Amino acid sequence: MKQLRLGVLAGLFAAAGVLSWGGARLWDSLGNLPSVPLAAPIVLAVIAVILLATALSIRSRLRAQRERRPGAKGVEPLMAARAVVFGQASALVVSLVSGMYGGIGVFLLGSLDIPARRDQAIYAGFAVLAGIAVVAAALWLERICKLPDDEDNDKSSAAA
Repeated sequence: MKQLRLGVLAGLFAAAGVLSWGGARLWDSLGNLPSVPLAAPIVLAVIAVILLATALSIRSRLRAQRERRPGAKGVEPLMAARAVVFGQASALVVSLVSGMYGGIGVFLLGSLDIPARRDQAIYAGFAVLAGIAVVAAALWLERICKLPDDEDNDKSSAAA
């Protein structure tokens, strides 16, 4: 399984942001711009909390297994792989969604004097912050689930 790269996530965020900014300008010139839902930052924050809880659970189980505590439940490899895939998929999708809300938020910065647009810009800003939290939690989960042998293989392949 390939490791997520921050550059790819940032590129997805930037591309989605630029496209949504342009789309927001075009849509606003043709009519009413669709609103940013209040649920957007809430849903993204819930995903971040789920990823964080998964990472903390796996980390504590791995620590208990490493310290050979009696009755410690180990981490099944398939469960860890599923958690990493969930984290990676979440990070990729949320990079696109956060970029979209970021582009719309940047467009809305030009009309903060209108109360409805100011609220929409705030919702978009919180959605971007929640998206950053999702990406951070996903990267941390991936780091926790990384096998110690993976680090050795990366160093030996780099030396070769």
